[in-house]
Amino acid sequence: MTQPLTTDDERAPNESPVAVVASRHLSVTTPAGSGTVPVFSNGDWLAPTLDVRRAVILIHGRLRNGDTYYELAQRACALAGGQPADTLLIVPQFLATADLDAHALPSSTLHWEWTSWMGGENAEGPVPLSSFDVLDAIVQTLASREQFASLSEVVIAGHSGGAQVVQRYAVLARDDARLAARGIGMRYVVANPSSYVYFDAKRPTGPEGDFVTFDEAACAGFNRWKYGLDDLPAYARREDGVSAGTLESRYTQRDVTVLLGGADCDPQHPALDRSCAAQAQGAHRLARGLAYARYMRARHPGGLNAHRTFVIEGVGHDAKGIFASPEGLAALFGVTAGTGG
Repeated sequence: MTQPLTTDDERAPNESPVAVVASRHLSVTTPAGSGTVPVFSNGDWLAPTLDVRRAVILIHGRLRNGDTYYELAQRACALAGGQPADTLLIVPQFLATADLDAHALPSSTLHWEWTSWMGGENAEGPVPLSSFDVLDAIVQTLASREQFASLSEVVIAGHSGGAQVVQRYAVLARDDARLAARGIGMRYVVANPSSYVYFDAKRPTGPEGDFVTFDEAACAGFNRWKYGLDDLPAYARREDGVSAGTLESRYTQRDVTVLLGGADCDPQHPALDRSCAAQAQGAHRLARGLAYARYMRARHPGGLNAHRTFVIEGVGHDAKGIFASPEGLAALFGVTAGTGG
């Protein structure tokens, strides 16, 4: 018997208005203009606080269901023994154009094509700001010593489409230096994305095969952003002189945890990216994640001390299962888990 889809099931259609929009809004301002983004959070995080020691920013999947991910963050925090007083939970909501009309939202609300926010592309309106600009704005707020005097750690995490945002942001982000200057650690948690950014034209030849230069004739866009570094988004082009080598160097120095469901191995999963560019990375999410871990180790044989990959056995494409696992709780909240590889 076919089970009905629930509101947090990634198989559900994503091209329809969301059911819930956050009531709080964050202002995002760049030289290109200003806009606002709905944000779920525990408490008024824009007010000064002396108690918050950790901030966890969780990015929703392609369904844009920030309310579900906020509940997930609260549940995981409770499992980890975290307290609302010292753990700030933030879930920004990247809305589609259809959501604005459905909920009569303010004209300042940033809105994207259904999934373009996953790769950091610019909003369709009211101004051309990237989903990465939104993360920059959150990080800049957290870096304020006046507001967050006790903050020691910031975690940016995502599952599925949200994990695509996090992995790409870990490649392109440039504002974590503000946190580092205050001695605040920054971690990126990437769970079950459909694809990754590769730093050259090589792709895996099989589950355990070598990495060889991919035949562009087989897929003309295989190395374009968000799958590779060709045609970088506008957000990246604002930085003068950025090179592939610079981006890879930054990425390798960042603290990145990849969480993979051991049962997330359905090559026909309805929410799986089955474009030729994604297929070039592997048959399904588990294969693509394991291949990317091998790829990065091969490029950096001296070691990637701040990078780790965990396979969560028995868990499929399930954000709740991933983040409630010992490895997931460790990645989000620093709770002790086993050794990664």
